[in-house]
Amino acid sequence: MFSGSMVALVTPMRADGSLDDDSLRKLVEFHISQGTDAIVAVGTTGESATLNVEEHCDVIRKVVEQVNGRIPVIAGTGANSTSEAIELTQYAKDLKVDAVLLVTPYYNKPTQEGMYLHFKAIAEAVDIPQILYNVPGRTASDLLPETVGRLAQISNIIGIKEATGDVSRVQQIKQLAGDEFELYTGEDANTIDFILAGGRGIISVTANVAPAAMHEICMAALAGDEARAREINQALVPLHQFLFVEANPIPVKWALSEMGLIPEGIRLPMTVLSEKYHQSVREALITAGVLN
Repeated sequence: MFSGSMVALVTPMRADGSLDDDSLRKLVEFHISQGTDAIVAVGTTGESATLNVEEHCDVIRKVVEQVNGRIPVIAGTGANSTSEAIELTQYAKDLKVDAVLLVTPYYNKPTQEGMYLHFKAIAEAVDIPQILYNVPGRTASDLLPETVGRLAQISNIIGIKEATGDVSRVQQIKQLAGDEFELYTGEDANTIDFILAGGRGIISVTANVAPAAMHEICMAALAGDEARAREINQALVPLHQFLFVEANPIPVKWALSEMGLIPEGIRLPMTVLSEKYHQSVREALITAGVLN
């Protein structure tokens, strides 16, 4: 259903942490003009953990309205409470998003069976395409390929964002889940290798600041043109590194503010990027050709 560069969109905020709707709409237009293939609204990069339910739903609604059917919208609706994830997923469906992205329950550290039953319950409760999201470095729970294979048998669970950094999982999951099951990386640095191994694209942090290049990298890799993909990617290597010098989305929000696209706001307990990293991130933006 989806392929290419899908941006894990930040949620713009003012200095006091309040939501900035005008900047959100401008960001959506920026991505559409730059060739982004889909927008993920209020994923974990969108600070879903610190938005209340009303804010979470409001951001999804505003993104859907602004996109107005021009590219797919995927809503982040995961939670460590199964009932809350169902509630958010139903709301996203009512807004007519194209799919939802469901992060593994964080902090709880459920068993594989617990994760299977969690995702199964959401899929059975809300009939909408659903993408699993495995990021054990942030959640302390690793959704193993065997469990993904079981979940893939549920018709509206269509894919997974796999952010372990382990490219070998592409073939492991494909063997268990079938070729129609869609795999997206969540690691910008391994985008090319992941696609060449059989993935469909990336749900990307780097695409927030370099959307055109990330789109072109994905298109080249999907076409099997590895040389072209690596040539484009060379300028983005510093970004893939320095956008993660502090916890995401701290560096990428600072980078976007440096580019003049959003204010510098971020919500506690996240803080603005430490000054010692400013020059490194700024130089990475210049190398990527997105900042003069």
